[in-house]
Amino acid sequence: MQEALLVLNKYWTEHGCLLVQPMNTEVGAGTLNPATFLRVQGPEPWRVAYVEPSVRPDDSRYGENPNRLQTHTQYQVVLKPEPGNAQALFLGSLRALGIDTAAHDIRFVEDNWASPALGAWGLGWEVWLDGLEITQFTYFQQSGGITLDPVSVEITYGVERILMALQGVDHFKDLLYAPGVTYGEAFGQAEYEMSRYYLDEADLETQRSLFEACAGEARRLLDLRLPVPAYSFVLKCSHAFNVLDARGAVSTTERARSFARMRGLAHEVAGLWAARREELGFPLGRVTGTDSAGASVVVTPAEASPARPGPATLLVEIGVEEMPPAEVTRTSRAVHDALAEKLAATRLGHGDISVCAGPRRVVATVLGVLPREADHEQTVRGPRVSAAYDAEGNPTQAAVGFARSQGVDPSGLGRVTVGANEHVAVTRQVVGRSAEEVLSALLADLVTGLRSEKNMRWNAPRLAFTRPIRWITALLGERVVPFAVSGLTSGRTTQVHRDAVPPAVQVPTADGYLAFLEDHGILADAAERRRLVVDGATRLAAGVGGHIQVEQYGALIDEITNLVEFPTPVLGAFDAKYLTLPADILVTVMRKHQRYLPVVDAEGRMLPYFVAVANGSCDHDVVRHGNEAVLRARYEDASFFWRADLGTPLGEMRERTRLLTFEERLGSMADRAERISAVARRLAEVVGVSGTDREVLDRAAELTKFDLGSQMVTELSGLAGVMAREYAVRAGESEAVAAALFENELPRFAGDALPATLPGALLALADRLDLLVGLFAIGAEPTGSSDAFGLRRSALGVVNILLSRSDLAGITLGQGLAIAAEQQAVPVAPEHLDGAARFVLRRFEQQLVEQGHAVTDVRAVLVRADAPRLAAHTLEELESLRGDDRFAMVLAAFQRVRRIVPTGQAAAYDPHRLEEPAEQALHTALAKARQVLDGETSLIRFNAETGELADAVNSFFDDVLVMAGDPGVRANRLGLLAAVRDLAEGIVDWEELV
Repeated sequence: MQEALLVLNKYWTEHGCLLVQPMNTEVGAGTLNPATFLRVQGPEPWRVAYVEPSVRPDDSRYGENPNRLQTHTQYQVVLKPEPGNAQALFLGSLRALGIDTAAHDIRFVEDNWASPALGAWGLGWEVWLDGLEITQFTYFQQSGGITLDPVSVEITYGVERILMALQGVDHFKDLLYAPGVTYGEAFGQAEYEMSRYYLDEADLETQRSLFEACAGEARRLLDLRLPVPAYSFVLKCSHAFNVLDARGAVSTTERARSFARMRGLAHEVAGLWAARREELGFPLGRVTGTDSAGASVVVTPAEASPARPGPATLLVEIGVEEMPPAEVTRTSRAVHDALAEKLAATRLGHGDISVCAGPRRVVATVLGVLPREADHEQTVRGPRVSAAYDAEGNPTQAAVGFARSQGVDPSGLGRVTVGANEHVAVTRQVVGRSAEEVLSALLADLVTGLRSEKNMRWNAPRLAFTRPIRWITALLGERVVPFAVSGLTSGRTTQVHRDAVPPAVQVPTADGYLAFLEDHGILADAAERRRLVVDGATRLAAGVGGHIQVEQYGALIDEITNLVEFPTPVLGAFDAKYLTLPADILVTVMRKHQRYLPVVDAEGRMLPYFVAVANGSCDHDVVRHGNEAVLRARYEDASFFWRADLGTPLGEMRERTRLLTFEERLGSMADRAERISAVARRLAEVVGVSGTDREVLDRAAELTKFDLGSQMVTELSGLAGVMAREYAVRAGESEAVAAALFENELPRFAGDALPATLPGALLALADRLDLLVGLFAIGAEPTGSSDAFGLRRSALGVVNILLSRSDLAGITLGQGLAIAAEQQAVPVAPEHLDGAARFVLRRFEQQLVEQGHAVTDVRAVLVRADAPRLAAHTLEELESLRGDDRFAMVLAAFQRVRRIVPTGQAAAYDPHRLEEPAEQALHTALAKARQVLDGETSLIRFNAETGELADAVNSFFDDVLVMAGDPGVRANRLGLLAAVRDLAEGIVDWEELV
């Protein structure tokens, strides 16, 4: 291992890095060393490398876990400004270490890094070596709450993990640290004893005192304008906090306060450091060439060659460092739409547009692009003729000025009629631009307009996208479409696999480009990549007597598809002893951490196999062995959590949730669990739950959310509810209580199962009502695409739970929200409840429309949506009545009434003042309908019983003058019609059915 550190030192010094020393106090990552945190601030260039022992108390495992340690070795590299080829430099360092990058599967997998305590964040990747995360690779965007310019790139190697892969060992203890000395022999005792200290023995009062003392000293040093020593005490604060956290001794309030305090100190340190460097005249100089005010787009002249005789194919490829999987799909659609819109704004003829994408490229092709735009006649309108000439017919100053602006003599002005007015005008023939001229500007605009859900900056002025754009290929037939965007120049070169020889190739023509890429081992078409994933995984699973649940893992397969440019499925195996863990744990570890596809038998039971999907060609045995070792370590970790949790009483886990922040104003997860419990019990009273169901509900309500205090769910949050069920049964709770605790979390995603039991449904409903009301009360409702707390999912959960159960029909949406409001820790104003209700109803409306129901029908029944089950039933009735002659007559009659009755008209009239036979008949029909319907809510029944009333309405309008001259008669007749209107009120929204 020490030899590897020397190799990295040599490699990075040869690439211009300074070597500095580790921080002389505990830090959780190399990022916290002043050589990174402080040096990324300001305009000075900085290239540095160093070893950093990284101390993370929460990762203590007593030395038992194969690759998780409380003190591990990081190798940190910072390149400022980011050089544009940091990925290539990194891969070169792996080769220097002896890693055959062509044989192994090396992947850049999305990672959005953030440090709340330091006010720092950046975008980049985890780097995987055969499924093992070996490096974190980040483009810093902010540090200390300060936006960074220039942007630095950070490369953080996990040295033990890399060496385990190189040496082929399965446990860190077996690493050869130096000739004849293993890692375990050198450091195993320290790993065990420090784990004991952090998890069991650290004195809490001592750590709290250290935190306060160090925070105070940092404050004093900042006041003295000494940022470097002040920062060292911020780091000591951070370590004291981490020790307390590992001991489970940080409450919700303490966590929020401590993070805010450390973040504030770090922000002041960063600002003071930058100010001090400026006072010193920036001793290391200033980075040049990143001025964001510089020109972003340059359109260069087209290649000097004869015009093309006919249509040609346009190819534009935007080359990107690995995009997040979700952005691959989103960007493909965005580029298609933008390209279609921009071409439509020109006069350039073209054929079909197609766009496909992979992790490193977006490829757009346009067929049949004509050589140039069509010529056209352009007319520019000037002032009115009456203002352009005087009484003698001479041009006025208005006409002369207009002619001059158009470059013509006043005598050359024509005339054009616009509406009723005649204007002077200039008409000229405009020669269409060449295709190259049109496309150069259009494509430059296309590239600069790219945006993603979360954008980053890099060393490219005025560009912002999900990851750095590194090349642009643009061809029209065989000719380059020339333009430059922020230092990037279009050309005919594309990048293929990084280990290909050569990694960059020339593209001869736009025609057949997807086949050209396939010849170089790249599938740009996502559908084809997905097919290879499914077919390859299915074939491998069948070889061991199993299969892949393709439909169940469709979203995972989609993600895998967008992680690779050419999928290579590889079958792996794991020790069957791990099958004693609950299957949900095994699957979650595969899916969440590793993106593996589980192999199951014909009954759906887990088999000890999985399918990993590598990117491109590789040594299958090497990749298989690496992925198997990673999964073994993951399952060892899960086993550690499982054993620890089984030895912990449920009440103790529940108590731990007091240390978990839900939202600072809304309290801890324990506070939220108590609200859910209270709301569920109140809802049970509304629908009259009793007997066994009530006993189950009461016990489950006492325990709800307890598993959030388990080690397993802390590590794998997607197992919330699943682990509650598993731990509850093993702790002696009834199957019914365990089921209710699991169902509390349902539904977890679109299409998920709904609660099957009444106690579970009440808990799940209470959970989502509490979430909606609490977050609306503090103004945390979703905005745009942001929905950090999953309120859209919760809203649909409320709707679908109420839709699914007739035994909850007595609970309305408004009633449920009001009950939840009674339990909140913050004031809930009427407008908050109204906002939450509208939010839920919008989700309900959207769901119904997406299910294929007509928009008008959906909106018509939303008047009943406070009771979703009733609204859905009414929608079914409404759709069954479409085409029914009787309903058409009833509908027309009630709409006729609604049109004539003024808004606010009271349904009050004196039957004795009804003199005309038609109005008396209407009164009689209304009374009869009231008696027969007697509060009926069915639209079918309403339609069946109001035919006579509809006839009476029509006769009334035929024979009676509603707006009689006598005010009293008029008011009485309007009151009668208002009573007819009100009979139908609330059945549907009749005005939506026009």
